[in-house]
Amino acid sequence: MDHQYDLTIVIVNYKVCDLVRRLLLSVETYVHGISYEVFLVDNASNDGVIEMAKQEFPEVQVIANTENLGFAKANNQAIKRAKGRHLLLLNPDTELIENMPAALVRFADEHSNAGVVGCKILNPDRTVQKSVLRFPMPLSQALIMLKLHHALPTVGVVQRYFNDAFDGAKTQVVEQVMGSAFLMTRKALDRFSGLDERYFIWFEEVDYCKTVHDAGMEVWYIANTSLVHHGGQSFAQVFAPKKQRFFNTSLAQYMEKHFGRGAWLLIKILDPLSMALAWGVGLLGLRRKKYA
Repeated sequence: MDHQYDLTIVIVNYKVCDLVRRLLLSVETYVHGISYEVFLVDNASNDGVIEMAKQEFPEVQVIANTENLGFAKANNQAIKRAKGRHLLLLNPDTELIENMPAALVRFADEHSNAGVVGCKILNPDRTVQKSVLRFPMPLSQALIMLKLHHALPTVGVVQRYFNDAFDGAKTQVVEQVMGSAFLMTRKALDRFSGLDERYFIWFEEVDYCKTVHDAGMEVWYIANTSLVHHGGQSFAQVFAPKKQRFFNTSLAQYMEKHFGRGAWLLIKILDPLSMALAWGVGLLGLRRKKYA
């Protein structure tokens, strides 16, 4: 394919039109020094985002889905049409505060074995958001499914997964970076294509990092550039048990793919208890909201 641009930026929206507008404005404000194109994929939000983009950002290429296809499949729709040398996935609830995309492109160009490049993620108050974890292992994820990581935060497998000793001030090779700002290099895309569409939401970027890592390519975190992540705004609209169902389903797929049928079976055995706990959390949240 003819790569007409240095970078393709892909944004998948689900019912956060105002945040998408803020993100697109920040792209216009801060991205310079590279050529780029922008895709906006809407997963049947019916929130006015398509009309807003066409009226206010006519250069953005809009893909309007008539149903919610999930995160991986929606991103892949744009990845298949991308004409950038590299590709940057941005969550719709992120916001640029500097020319981070150009910094990621330069870094990718200078590191020939890079498959994924991420950056420092900040909260809206500019404090650092945890964004670099280790790969999920069956035991750590079992504890998380049962909410035991809250009670046992110092257990070795929990500390390892949450990467508690990570030095966010240092640019380094890591296992996985958060998908909210996720540069996929052309070298990796040519080899692995896009995201695994078996994941509807959750674990698709973890899976891609794992695939890159297992193939001998590198996942990089660079510390000298950042963006703001407003944090799960699309998913904040989803009831807790439904979130847990998405999580458990994707986790089971990840475990089977990378650890085999035994790990998959562990997740499936724990699934009913995990869902019961999620229902308890969800109903408690509704009760608090009712009496707030």
